[in-house]
Amino acid sequence: MKKLSRLLAVLVLLAGLLPQLGPVFAHNPDFTDSFLLQQCEFVSRGRNPYFVLEPGFKLVLQGEEDGAQLRVEITVLSETKTITGVRTRVVEEVETRDNQLVEISRNYFAICKQTNSVVYFGEDVDIYEDGVLVGHDGAWRAGRDGARPGLIMPGVLLIGARYFQEIAPDVAMDRAEILSLSEVLDTPAGTFQRVLKTEETTPLEPNSKGFKLYAPGIGLIQDGSLKLVWYSKFILADG
Repeated sequence: MKKLSRLLAVLVLLAGLLPQLGPVFAHNPDFTDSFLLQQCEFVSRGRNPYFVLEPGFKLVLQGEEDGAQLRVEITVLSETKTITGVRTRVVEEVETRDNQLVEISRNYFAICKQTNSVVYFGEDVDIYEDGVLVGHDGAWRAGRDGARPGLIMPGVLLIGARYFQEIAPDVAMDRAEILSLSEVLDTPAGTFQRVLKTEETTPLEPNSKGFKLYAPGIGLIQDGSLKLVWYSKFILADG
């Protein structure tokens, strides 16, 4: 009887991990889009090894693209927003090109306590041209128009894992594949080891491909040609 109980316990554990383990098997080339989120207790504050959701934490990345200087500031705000019944943390991204505002996005994340995975519930987007708001391309919310939460950073990291980060049909369908967990990267903000490298694609743009790198305890340190130039360890006590 004890052996049977232990076997059942193992099967339940594997069932919970299969959405993250499945993509690594050679016979399953698809990207996972189901994460058993109904089993999660979500929190809006905390961190997983490669993604920080603590108010006041900030990253700044800079680089050159097509002859222009790009800068992205990512700030974990003290604000939260409830989406599909889940209290999510607001993370603001401000992008400039040659010091001109290009985009402001407010992204909504929460952490599943059971798996330590960071789940993406959507984003509001403001697009600017010459200082004027011109659109909201890429905006989506879980629970609207068939959109569902995606996985921005798994709690269990396995080389070869493939998963959807955004699941908003015809709007945002970004997906990632884990390529490495042992990269070393030099940036203006320092040299980082045990770096996670992912390849990002989307079925909405089949020929598009990008790479992102994440450092333990910090998060995103390279996005395409942009590299980390500064990060803040300042964390707000409340929020």
